[in-house]
Parts: sequence; C-alpha cells; structure tokens
Amino acid sequence: MTRKVWPGTPFPLGATALDGGVNFSLFSAHAERVDLCLFSSDASRELERIRMPEYTGQHWHCYLPGVEPGQLYGYRVYGPYAPEQGHRFNHHKLLLDPYAKKLTGALRWDASNFGYRLGDERLDLSFDRRDNARFVPKCEVLKATSEAPTVARPRVAWQDSIFYELHVRGFTMQHPDVPEHARGTFSALSSPSVIGYWQTLGVTTLELLPIQSFIDDHHLNAVGLRNYWGYNTLNFFVPESRYLLNGERDEVRAFVRAAHAAGMEVVLDVVYNHTAEGNQLGPTLCYRGIDNATYYRLHPDDRRYYADVTGTGNTLALHEPPVLRLVLDSLRYWVESMEVDGFRFDLATALARGASAEFDARCAFLASLQQDPVLARTKLIAEPWDLGEGGYRLGGFPPGWAEWNDRYRDTVRRFWRADPGVVSELATRMTGSSDVFDRSGRRPWASVNTLTTHDGFTLADLVSYDAKHNEANPHDNQDGSDHNLSSNCGVEGPTDDPAVNALRAQLQRNLLATLMLSQGTPFLLAGDELGRTQRGNNNAYCQDNEISWIDWPEAQRSGQPLLAFTRALIELRKQHIVFRRQRFFTGHTIRGTDAMDVVWFNSDGTPRMVSDWAASETSFLGFLLNGEAGDYHFTAAGERAQDVSALVAMNAGPEPVELWVPAFGLDSIWTTVLDTASTQAGSAHTAVSAGDSVTVAARCMVVMLCRGKPGAPVE
Repeated sequence: MTRKVWPGTPFPLGATALDGGVNFSLFSAHAERVDLCLFSSDASRELERIRMPEYTGQHWHCYLPGVEPGQLYGYRVYGPYAPEQGHRFNHHKLLLDPYAKKLTGALRWDASNFGYRLGDERLDLSFDRRDNARFVPKCEVLKATSEAPTVARPRVAWQDSIFYELHVRGFTMQHPDVPEHARGTFSALSSPSVIGYWQTLGVTTLELLPIQSFIDDHHLNAVGLRNYWGYNTLNFFVPESRYLLNGERDEVRAFVRAAHAAGMEVVLDVVYNHTAEGNQLGPTLCYRGIDNATYYRLHPDDRRYYADVTGTGNTLALHEPPVLRLVLDSLRYWVESMEVDGFRFDLATALARGASAEFDARCAFLASLQQDPVLARTKLIAEPWDLGEGGYRLGGFPPGWAEWNDRYRDTVRRFWRADPGVVSELATRMTGSSDVFDRSGRRPWASVNTLTTHDGFTLADLVSYDAKHNEANPHDNQDGSDHNLSSNCGVEGPTDDPAVNALRAQLQRNLLATLMLSQGTPFLLAGDELGRTQRGNNNAYCQDNEISWIDWPEAQRSGQPLLAFTRALIELRKQHIVFRRQRFFTGHTIRGTDAMDVVWFNSDGTPRMVSDWAASETSFLGFLLNGEAGDYHFTAAGERAQDVSALVAMNAGPEPVELWVPAFGLDSIWTTVLDTASTQAGSAHTAVSAGDSVTVAARCMVVMLCRGKPGAPVE
C-alpha cells in the first residue's frame, strides 16, 4: 500500500502528533533534499524512506496520516559535501531531529558515524558512504500533552536565594536511603529523604549539572571512561536517559514538582555554546549534517574549520535566526513543560557574540531573553567568559542577570591562605562587588559568590592539596587548572596529624562562613557541607565513580559536625537581612538616622583609614553592618525593614588578634554568635560591651550581633 503523504506545515518544528497523524518539519537552508526515515518499534529496521515533499521558508515538511506516537524516525539530508565552503551534507548518515523530545537507544561509536573516512589521508575532505543507522539513537514521536502545573513555583526572591550545585547521578549513587536500582536517577532525587535533606540544610535553589541529552566523548569511550559532567550536548530538549529510571521525561517533572512542594527552585546548567559534534574531525550526528553552514560559526578565512571560542571544537551560531529560535524554543520547553525555574548558561559569552563574533550586550540572544514573557521571569545566570578574544565579561551582562563571580572566589581563597595585599579587595567582594555590578539598577544578588564548583577542588581538597592530582584522568595530569589558590596546611593529601586536620576543618568553616555572610548570592557545591573529597582531582569531568560521587556512609561517620555548622550558618543568614541586603552599601549616613550603613575598623577599634587599607601586610578585616537598613531594605508591604547590627572580625594571620570592640553606641551590647575556632555556629556566647576586648583566634572569623540600639561611631 502506498502511504499518503500530505504537505503538512512548516510549524511547529519537530514531530507533532495531531488529528490522527504526525506533522514533521525540519529546518535546513542549504539542503537539496530531505528524506524522513521511519523505523520499527525496536529500532532494528528502517521501514520506510519518505521524501519530504514541501520546502517552505527553509523548512522541509510533511504530514503523515495514520502515524502514531511511539513512531521512531530520523532524517537523511542531501546536499553538497564541500567542507571548504562550509557544507558537510552526507545522506548516508541518519541524523537526529534537533526538536526531538525523546530518543530511543544509545550512540555506539563506529567509524560510520563520521562523514569522512577515518584513516584517509585527506581527513575530513574525504567522503564516507557507510550507513550508520545501526549505531545512532532514533527519535521518537511523543503524544501531545498540555498538563498544567500542579504545584506553585516558589519564586524565591533573588536576595533570599541560596544556590546548591549538584550532579543528578553522583548525589545518590551511594545514598543508603535510596534503593540501589533507583540510585543516580531523578526518581532518587525525588525521594523524601533526599528532599528532606535539602530542606533541613536550608538551601533554596537546586542547580543541576547538565541534564540535556549528551554523549560520552569518543576518546573517553576508547579508554573506558564517560563524560560524567555532561557538557557535551546532543539534543537540547531530551532529558539524559541515564538519569531516568523508567526512561520517561515525566520523572524530571515529578522531581521538579517535589522540589517546588518543598519550597525549593530548580535551575538547569545548560550548554548552548557548542554541541557534541566537535570540530571538523568530529562525528556527523545532527546539526552538522542538517546544515553545518548555519548551525555553526565557521572560520571566516577558511570555512572548512570552525570558529571555536569554547575549547570544544565548535561554537553554535546564535546570531543566525534559526539557531536562536532553536535555543529559545528549548528554554521555553524546559520552563513550560518541565516547569524549571531558571538556567545557568555555560560559557555565556559565546552566546552573546554577534555576527562580528565580538561580545555584544545588546545581541539578539540577550535581548530575546529580556523581552520573552516566559523566560524573562526565570532566574538567568551567566558564566561570564569563554575562551575567545575578549571573552572575559564579568559584570558585562544586562540588568536582570546574575553572574558567577570568580573575583570573589579568588579573593576569599587568597585571604584565608594569608596572602598579602588582599584585605581591601576582600571588603569589596564581601559587600557585593559594587565595583563590578552597581550599574543600571543591578543589585548585590547579581554577584553569584562561588568558592567551589564542580570544576575545580572541593572545599575539603582546597585546604588539603597544594597541587592537582588528576592522575585518574587520561591526560597525564596535564588537564585542570594550576591556579587553585589552595593550601595543604603542611601535608599533601590525607594525614593522621591531628593538628593539620584541625586546621583544615577550621579553614573550611572560615570559607563557609565567609560565603554565607557575604552580600550577594551564595553558591554551595554539593558535598562541601560534608567535607567531600575528590582525592585532589580538580577536573573530574570523566570520573563517573567514587571520585565524584558523594560518599554518604563516610559523611555519616565524619561529616556531621561540618554539616551542622553549615546548617546553622544558613539559618543565621536567613534570620538576618543585614547579610542579604537588597541594595549596595554606600558608606554614607543612612537617611533619617545618624548611622552609617557599613563601618570599617582596625583591631584596636579605630576607624580604618586610607593608610590602613594600603598596608599590604595586614591579615585582619573588621566591619559593622548596620541593621537600620533605612532606604536600603524594605518589606513586601513597603515598610522600612530593620535588623540587629552585625560586627564581623576576620583574622587570617597565624597569631591571635585582640579586638577592642568599637563604641558604635553607648548602649551597645554585643553577643558572639559565630566563632570558627569552634565547631558550633548560631548559638549565643558571652556578651561584651563597647570598649571590651575579644580574642579573635589565629585563622578565625568571629561574628557578633548587637543586642542594644546601634548608633553612629563615637568620635
């Protein structure tokens, strides 16, 4: 029987089930012909090959009556194979639909997955005629759904947000409360014990490492390793199958709803700067074979090669309208269908490069997000750099965006390592980095304060290793950053020396306290609150094993004191708006009061002068955060919000410092609520008055709250 093929419509893109059939639409500006290939339900046989009959506005499309959800399919795209001109069409390769919502089967590496003949001396200028259909996933038509959200979004205010970065698989692979068959999946993350852990910890926003469908790199597969982090995207709509217990995308939505019901947001780390197809020697799996010259930035002097500002071999061309549309459609899909609350954009500078390849804060991508009625209301976070010329753009993103602040990270690390000449910049970083972000109405929360992330040392390793130890990676320890600003406290790696271990524990408390009590948005790496180690590996991107997984049994044995300390710190931040102000400090008198919003002082209680800031040898920083927030903080009802004042003393030096409490008010009574020389945080300690002295131990941070009415410093 001859199948009926109707013209269909160019929109929507992808495979859309409707009216007893399926509409198929694929963009390609330079293709000469497109064949739609239908496969058997077990993906073993190609059943039909249908020439797409219509080409409208650079979209190839048709409608097949009688085709139902569950149908497996792929495309073969015909056109010139002319790498020097930027075209790499090869109809012998079965290609994935960029708009597919589900993939069946996994990629198996084979020479036929490449558009050229591996081993040919002409490299990618040669042409491979082998069919790769057996080795690639198949797209699956999904049933149309319009399920409305069942749980309201938390919509946590930015200034109240506490981010928690985790890996879907690594978080539960060794979790004792999760059944073994479910570990490493979204179903595991949805379990009451896991959700309850985050609730008691106090974090508000869960940031997941990439969950969009990705592949294991060819070179990793060859040595038995995997792409653990997932920064190798194959499809921007499909959840990664290794994270799905039953293979259904509904598991993702169920997890998001469970998080929402517990009052927490879910943000995705997304990789739209490049794809898994790599450089000119990479495989032909999707975009390269559909329309290489449109999807990718090509070198202006030789279009055989890619303009790579990502370090991965290629860069998506978001200045091209069809590519921009793909990205925006994908983002809306995750918000509307999967109900997520925002995105962290990997190498975001690459997304904001216009047709000239230069960074443009008014480029189409950023402008589109700002005006989009769905996306503009989500949390948008930039990793504000890439590897191209002029790629470092911290502070360069538009209002409404937050940005990972590596200057905060480096300054805090250097201070607690007792590097000289850091105190002045530390003051700026802890008060929201106004020198970077205070423009166009941006607020302190625009600074996402990172101390550790998935990329680099964990917190425990930061105080246990002077150098990286990436020997388990396949790069002879040449990968990963050498600029760690770490300290091993006298012994490289694990030790039984109690003095070294005590110092390491105290430095971890210092770093966590600094993070949670700084203005801006705190960002906590999963496991840091438990003392998790990666054995000195600062680039565990390929380690899907105990190096990367959270060791819950060990955390139960040794990580509980640090966990309790972290919980208390988070609660201290939540209780006091003085640590999470809505606006930047000015250093001036607050309107309607005689008090200044922030006051800096020396250990002898005297105000810090310009000459004091210039003293590079100092390792002490003291300051008052005035709780009379005045115009700088308001309640939701528009009333002036007030808080107790906080006095913070930080001593990174090797000797104790005798702090003389400044006379901020004649009736000021100060109670110590944090002393990192102790494992306890948040509980009240001995009260002191102005003029009394307090010992700030070596390499220690002390926080006191004012129990009397604060005022202006006494002359």
